[in-house]
Amino acid sequence: MPLLVNDAELEAALIAERQERGSDHHDEVWDGVYVMAPLANNEHQTLATLIAGILVRFISESGLGIVQAGANVSDQPVDWTQNYRVPDVLVFLNGNAAEDRNTHWFGGPDFAIEIVSPKDRSREKFEFYANVGVRELLLIDREPWQLELFRLVDGQLQSAAVATEENGLVIASQIVPITMKLVAGLKRPAILINAPSGQSWQI
Repeated sequence: MPLLVNDAELEAALIAERQERGSDHHDEVWDGVYVMAPLANNEHQTLATLIAGILVRFISESGLGIVQAGANVSDQPVDWTQNYRVPDVLVFLNGNAAEDRNTHWFGGPDFAIEIVSPKDRSREKFEFYANVGVRELLLIDREPWQLELFRLVDGQLQSAAVATEENGLVIASQIVPITMKLVAGLKRPAILINAPSGQSWQI
């Protein structure tokens, strides 16, 4: 259940403990409110790492931009720690207006991925992502499994496609040079990623 802590000393102790344990990597601040994110499980972290690695081949190594597996994104020009989010995967193409301020990005990526974990609030971040200029957002849901692509239209992120294993829909990004679909896997649906070169990966 949500927990509101009004004791400044207890708040500082909780945050310090999470930082010491390394549990704060996906913690965020929403308009001044510290949000402790659920610790990503192994599957979540593996998906983020592998997808970022694939995108590095076609974006970073081709000189088209920057790919990161997790980074702070803020809309605050001065004290960024008062409002920021941490997407699982980010792609900043050359020419993106976001500023790399070392600790964070001031402004959003062109393409972002959120991998949904139980009890997280990924869908509540859409307004923030739209405001910082995220052009495409891929939401990877795992209960049940589906891929949903959102595009920025008239200042709002709107659903453009939903892929499930059952409907076999192929999702094509307009930002990054890949297509994605869900296929049958050994223990769960797998994400099949195809590149224009003919290369493919199943994760």
